[in-house]
Amino acid sequence: MDFASMCCSAMAFLLFIVLCTKISRARTRRRTSHHQLPPSVNGIALLRLLPAIFKKGIPAVMNDLYIKYGSVFTASLFGASITLLIGPEVTAHFFQGLDSEISHGNMFEFTVPMFGKGIAYGRDMATRNEQKRFNVEAVLKPSRLTSHVSIMLQEVESYFSKWGKEGIVDLKVELERLLMLITSRCLLGKEVREDMFDEVNTLFGELGNGLNMISFLYPYLPTPACRRRDRARIRLTEILSNVVVSRKRSGRVEEDTLQRLMDSRYKDGRSTTVEEVVALIIALVFGGKHTSSHTSTWTGARLLSHPTVLKAAIEEQERITQKYKDNELDYNSFLEMVTLHCCIKEALRMHPPAPALVRKVHKSFTVQTREGKHYEIPQEHIVATPILVNNNIPYIYKDPQVYDPHRFHPDRNEDKVGGKFSYTSFGGGRHGCNGEAYAYLQIKVIWSHFLRNFELELISPFPKTDWSRYAAEPKGNLFVRYKRTA
Repeated sequence: MDFASMCCSAMAFLLFIVLCTKISRARTRRRTSHHQLPPSVNGIALLRLLPAIFKKGIPAVMNDLYIKYGSVFTASLFGASITLLIGPEVTAHFFQGLDSEISHGNMFEFTVPMFGKGIAYGRDMATRNEQKRFNVEAVLKPSRLTSHVSIMLQEVESYFSKWGKEGIVDLKVELERLLMLITSRCLLGKEVREDMFDEVNTLFGELGNGLNMISFLYPYLPTPACRRRDRARIRLTEILSNVVVSRKRSGRVEEDTLQRLMDSRYKDGRSTTVEEVVALIIALVFGGKHTSSHTSTWTGARLLSHPTVLKAAIEEQERITQKYKDNELDYNSFLEMVTLHCCIKEALRMHPPAPALVRKVHKSFTVQTREGKHYEIPQEHIVATPILVNNNIPYIYKDPQVYDPHRFHPDRNEDKVGGKFSYTSFGGGRHGCNGEAYAYLQIKVIWSHFLRNFELELISPFPKTDWSRYAAEPKGNLFVRYKRTA
């Protein structure tokens, strides 16, 4: 691990502790249960871990803590007590508990200056839940996903038609731009895609660059990054508001997600406002922009580093294109790409977008470990489940450090070994990612085209993880040599 990576890893570890401190507002109340508290790791012991983080990295150190203390333990530092819940046996309530019992607390306050006060964490829970319904109905239902396929295919084919017969590209940069083109067409509409793409793409980049560890913790601090974030949101709001107002005045109706959000209604019959529509669409685009591009890049890095897996994925494409005449791929054809789906899923297991999930406990509860031990998690406590560790538990995943997409095939189903929450790269339960199906679909469309039309060779070293970003991403460039196939 180089020095910069060491510093980023240590900073990420410390800021994670600070984050948990920030959302912990009250002392733990007097216990009423007879169950014991989890084993504790004190602040001195945690600070002693910094050299190990420098040397081994965050995932390895978290795994060492899991081996030493078990699936439930409490880390205490800077006045905060954070209980780690590792593995499906102890995370059911974490994922399924009611918001009145366990919730994000004020952890997502950073989204309010990003998207505005009209949606999500700027609104009450009832309104927030209705707005989630709008997103599902506008984007994520199977009927909507089906309609996205032809648009995605058009964008992908158009993009790669501009490549030469052979060459070298930075796959990370190419995939990020292509995914934004797809997003603009499917979600934002043709006005943005055809006339304002470059500016909107730049503004979303500024919105993302304004989200770092400092602004995550202190979203209203007037730092240069926060000011750039605010300017980007104001300009995005202006552009998209003009599109919405123009459609309303002209009576023009388009077949895109923006239009469906405009047509959404609350249970009391009230229509969405221009402010709400714009904020919802900005949040939708932002929520998938970085995670999808990072996952696409990790998928490529892993595939191109494993020739046997790559060959199996190519053979699957040959079988499916023979079945669907004249390359007329549709939604069902992408559902049949089981091998490619598993390749993406395995990349997500090894490189989850969020290294850990955090909640605040509003009502104490107990957990039972795999060994049968019972622990009480007190009210007002902070709990976290590290996906980095969950996705590498040896009794669930055989040889977890090995890239093995076949582990998800029906004859193995390793992600079901420990039950419902064995695989949590997309979260789970009440706060699972609604965009999972959409994310898989667009990544499949891209990589299906790659596998059918190009020979690819990874010429960069396999990327390290950049822990300095709010969403862990491949560090540096990912240069690939390509050659068109016949």
